[in-house]
Amino acid sequence: MMIINSKNITNSEVAKAIKASIRNIPDFPKPGVQFKDITTALKNPEVLQLMADTLYDYYKNKGITKVVGVESRGFVIGSILAYKLNAGFILLRKPGKLPADTYRVDYELEYGIDGLEIHKDAIDPNDVILLHDDLLATGGSANASLQLLRKFGDNPIYASFLIELLELEGITRLGEAIDVFSLVQY
Repeated sequence: MMIINSKNITNSEVAKAIKASIRNIPDFPKPGVQFKDITTALKNPEVLQLMADTLYDYYKNKGITKVVGVESRGFVIGSILAYKLNAGFILLRKPGKLPADTYRVDYELEYGIDGLEIHKDAIDPNDVILLHDDLLATGGSANASLQLLRKFGDNPIYASFLIELLELEGITRLGEAIDVFSLVQY
């Protein structure tokens, strides 16, 4: 599959409200990084509802049957979306955290190698999947997540993010998704 649509809501009032609620932390976790802290957005009930409702409105007619949240910040909004979409919720976890048989994909980080796992019985052949995480940066973990989901077959996969860092061009690594949507872009 390939990306047929990359959308965001950067110029809207919704995006402005969300951006205003995200705390920027310079030089975390290392010098030069401008960390986008979503905990300030999540603790505000109006912003939390705004994020969840906006994503729900975007995906409500796409036939989503499973929402897959990436550890750990993808679990927060991902589980809300699963509830609102009447879909199942699947965890993508760091290695060794899931109790049953798993598929695993390792991927490179700028400082080493990491991995993600999913239960082997998590996805059915007819599932339409929404992959959700808080941040799209270089696309390493998102691409690894897509590769992991491909182990189940050729299910349609959508990808959503709260934040996309445009200069890192992570979207270029997400060719397995039919559609990529980010609430805000920096």
